[in-house]
Amino acid sequence: MQMSTEEHVATSVNPATGEQTAAWPYADAAGIDATLGAAHRAGAAWRKLGPARRAQLLRAAATGLRANREQLARTITLEMGKPLAEAEAEVEKSAWNCDYVAEHGPAWLVDEPVATQAAASYVAHLPLGVVLSILPWNFPVWQVFRCAAAALLAGNTFILKHAPNVQGCARLIAGLLQAAGLPPGVFTNLHAPIPAIGGIIADARVAAVTVTGSPRAGAAVAAQAGAACKKSVLELGGSDAFIVLADADLDAAVAAGMRARFANCGQVCLAAKRFIVEETVAGEFTTRFAAAAAALRRGDPLQPGTQLGPMARADLREQLEAQVHASLRAGARLATGGHRPAGAGWYYEPTVLADVTPAMPVAAQETFGPVAAILPARDADAAIAMANDSPYGLSAMLWTRDAGRARLLAAELEVGGVFINSVTASDPRLPVGGVKLSGYGRELGRAGMLELCNAQTVWVA
Repeated sequence: MQMSTEEHVATSVNPATGEQTAAWPYADAAGIDATLGAAHRAGAAWRKLGPARRAQLLRAAATGLRANREQLARTITLEMGKPLAEAEAEVEKSAWNCDYVAEHGPAWLVDEPVATQAAASYVAHLPLGVVLSILPWNFPVWQVFRCAAAALLAGNTFILKHAPNVQGCARLIAGLLQAAGLPPGVFTNLHAPIPAIGGIIADARVAAVTVTGSPRAGAAVAAQAGAACKKSVLELGGSDAFIVLADADLDAAVAAGMRARFANCGQVCLAAKRFIVEETVAGEFTTRFAAAAAALRRGDPLQPGTQLGPMARADLREQLEAQVHASLRAGARLATGGHRPAGAGWYYEPTVLADVTPAMPVAAQETFGPVAAILPARDADAAIAMANDSPYGLSAMLWTRDAGRARLLAAELEVGGVFINSVTASDPRLPVGGVKLSGYGRELGRAGMLELCNAQTVWVA
């Protein structure tokens, strides 16, 4: 995202060319107040509509997503640069989540009876009210529906504060949900400037706030929400470990590692970033992994067959380059990549650094781009300790042929999710979230829906 010289406007820039594609005016104070008022007023009727009817509207939203997949996917690619095939998959996944929540959500909200000495006692799951969701640019459709589908079915109204550079996506989503039949005010895209966010959170009409973003952004929002006694859910950064033990299937691990690190040009909180490999197989893994990375097809994300598009912004590429150069100066070895190619756009070569130590920037910090750090570990215990030696705790991947041992080791990992012989993925059927600087609370699954509900105890004497 590039800021205009006028503070009330942000622009979208095509990452593949560096050319501006659109300008988006920020909402003024009157527009913000009108959005809050509409969302608050819509809540009373929306919660009375009932889960079954809200589920029907979510199914209509899923139908709309699929019908508009090509337009949405192309807008994703033009605004943040991911290959078109990945963008199309993102839209389909969003539709799947709407369908899944519509099918299972009403049962998640059924009153839970609890045996007590009362004539009757139960826990009801009621909507909180207006939910403000502050979202990033890297999955501009999926991130919205990952939170909004459950929040809306639970009876909340939803205000989307999306990243400035993906406002084309945000506006398409809002229009799609309106066409699906959601009443006015139930879902609104609010392009608000950052200085206005604190006031929005403090407003009495807002009940809860969710954030997907950096720890810095999450901490700021959490502080504002805490000061206003509002519920917050944070899904923040990650430096996920991809642990390869000596008995792992290296062919499978290398192939999975490519997806885990280089999908979406590595710009994923849940991406594998630190490849922690037992010493006895570290050399062979590094050779195979670097060769596979070098073979990735980089190019125009709109063209079929492209596997690696540009990074989303020029400043992100500069930050990633600085992390790579500092790590090389500290003794890391460049196995492949490490340069920006000539020409237009914010491309960066798929890069693998070997002989990395935990203190180097590519291991100690989150790397948000196509750079993989390979750290040798003495044995499995050392690998687990190295994985936990991080301020982040989003997820981890563990590769070994011994599933029983893997389940024991999984319990030692200080993360929100462990994927054994698999790649971390958010799934509508399971909660996703982290610990430590990776945030708190969960999205997706029943646990994610109940995060945005009032668990009301009812006692009938």
